Amino acid sequence: MSDGYDLHICCMGAGYVGGPTMAVIAANCPKIRVCVVDLSKKIIDAWNSPDLPIYEPGLMEVVEKSRGKNLFFSTDIDAEIKKADIIFISVNTPTKTVGIGAGRAANVKNCELCARKIAEVSEGSKIVVEKSTVPVRTAEAVRRVLDCNEKGLKFQVLSNPEFLAEGTAIPDLMKPDRVLIGGVQSPEGLAAAEALVSVYANWVPREQILTTNLWSSELAKLVANAFLAQRVSSINSISALCEATGANVSEITRAVGMDNRIGKRFLNSSIGFGGSCFQKDILNLVYLCETYGLRECAEYWNQVIVMNDYQKKRFSEKMVSTLFNTVTGKKIAILGFAFKKDTGDVRETPSMFVVRDLVHEQAKVHVYDPQVKREDMWTEMDYTCKMSVANYPGLEEAVTTAPDAYAACDGAHALAVLTEWDEFKELDYERIYKSMAKPAFVFDGRNILDHDALRKIGFEVHAIGKPDPNKFSDL
Repeated sequence: MSDGYDLHICCMGAGYVGGPTMAVIAANCPKIRVCVVDLSKKIIDAWNSPDLPIYEPGLMEVVEKSRGKNLFFSTDIDAEIKKADIIFISVNTPTKTVGIGAGRAANVKNCELCARKIAEVSEGSKIVVEKSTVPVRTAEAVRRVLDCNEKGLKFQVLSNPEFLAEGTAIPDLMKPDRVLIGGVQSPEGLAAAEALVSVYANWVPREQILTTNLWSSELAKLVANAFLAQRVSSINSISALCEATGANVSEITRAVGMDNRIGKRFLNSSIGFGGSCFQKDILNLVYLCETYGLRECAEYWNQVIVMNDYQKKRFSEKMVSTLFNTVTGKKIAILGFAFKKDTGDVRETPSMFVVRDLVHEQAKVHVYDPQVKREDMWTEMDYTCKMSVANYPGLEEAVTTAPDAYAACDGAHALAVLTEWDEFKELDYERIYKSMAKPAFVFDGRNILDHDALRKIGFEVHAIGKPDPNKFSDL
């Protein structure tokens, strides 16, 4: 195509993966034209505005560097598919809610729809890249759909899973630990993989770009997330033991993490993991194991989910029992609703389950999060907890979104830190203490606060995996 670009890339899906990934490719490859397409005009309009549809540190700067030059956002899906040499499929693959494998298997309907659209409108052969997290052998289904085109076109299907973490997506993409590209081990498949390698090689050292067969690439993504989530559930199981025995989970993690074979990362105990990937990918792995008759393997990985659910439930129950076995009518401040700091993503956030439990106990919940919109909070609670204003009378009045942390805590019987936002470490807790009902309780679900300092102010502090001074006075 004689428009001055060496290559044309189209990405189907303008979400948390597609948008940032394509922005980074465009920023590092000025001779490649990159266009992100989506059915949602609202989302595309936001990508073309100063108010991006997702929050990610550094993302705005990267987008502004290339937008309108070699980075574009469009709803004209057909036209962009026709232009593209390489098409990324980066659409949502949620866990199925009904049918075979409901609650465990991934719903790859959106991937298939993308493949059908590509086959329908393409006028030339293309490389199609799975970017979405998908079950093993999804690429085979995509390839079969593409091969059924009636134009004689040839498509090569690659797997290129993302390994970015929300909150650090831009540095993760700019300096990745590795880039994984899986393809069919044929001359055509290897050539397609090399074409994608050459894109990443513009800024990623070649030795950090790994090429494998398709199935290894698809499975590697699930396994990576399963291993990370496993570490979180492992230390959270120990946090429960610490609270029962008077041990300190921070001291445990320090001692264990100094072992080079184990390492220090993902050993921070908390109310549990959230986000769009960990639970979905583990459930997908569980379903795969069940499908292939590996029952013991399925049970092993499912326990990671069981432990995560236990940790969230345990936290809610401790709040209620500590507040004299009732929170009915009491104001409870929730600091943080996003599943982690530096993102506005609320998918599977642990905060949601604590809020749900408190509402069931008839508490008056006041939530403050610097990036989460009330609309997004309701959307996720409706989708995941089946709790909405329409089907839960009084919900609108039971949950208030506060303009700041001080308003959330004013008059509260307790505050719970559920997202590790840095600003929560810097709050004036003497001011907060004076404004709260007494006794004033703090529940630190992320272990980010100075508990000794809070106790000197007058708070009764309860934290994940930390000994309770009222129970272990000898420590």
